[in-house]
Amino acid sequence: FSTLPKFLQSHQVQQVLSQCDRRTAEGRRDYAILLLLARLGLRACEIVSLRLDDIHWQAGEISIQGKGNKSALLPLPPDVGQAIAAYLKKDRPACSTRRVFIRMKAPRHGFANSIAISTIVARNLKKAGIDSPHRGAHLFRHSLATEMLRQGAALPEIALLLRHRSLNTTTLYAKVDLMALRPLAQPWLGGAS
Repeated sequence: FSTLPKFLQSHQVQQVLSQCDRRTAEGRRDYAILLLLARLGLRACEIVSLRLDDIHWQAGEISIQGKGNKSALLPLPPDVGQAIAAYLKKDRPACSTRRVFIRMKAPRHGFANSIAISTIVARNLKKAGIDSPHRGAHLFRHSLATEMLRQGAALPEIALLLRHRSLNTTTLYAKVDLMALRPLAQPWLGGAS
């Protein structure tokens, strides 16, 4: 089981999202970031590099600059779009950078690296009272893939959303659904008599 991907149950993801205080600037920013992780499975580096021009409001799409400088166009779910719009309208400070997400403290510019996103995840997991040995941004990516698999999504569909170059990368998530795999297991001949 050591190679099983680490993930949150869907109610735990909701618990983390629900505890964001959307009455505050930091809460609205964190909520938008966590929704991008939870609903689209973005990598931390993709959120860090997200620019204002990458959000196509009229088309309901978002351009992602992924691994290896590969770009992808994803649908922008309404709840994610609303969360980003609320942050942009109320909280994003005027600054010269075109990055979407800006540090809360001076100097006002985009996050330096992916560690900032993982720090936001860890802080919000703690606030939600979720004790997970894995506390980085990738936890939400694994959680999304695991939930999609449980809901009956095919591995190619999951690979498409997560932008995996190889389906072999996505097959890691098949290990998670142990109940679905149980009927495939052959009885052990040396088992109980």
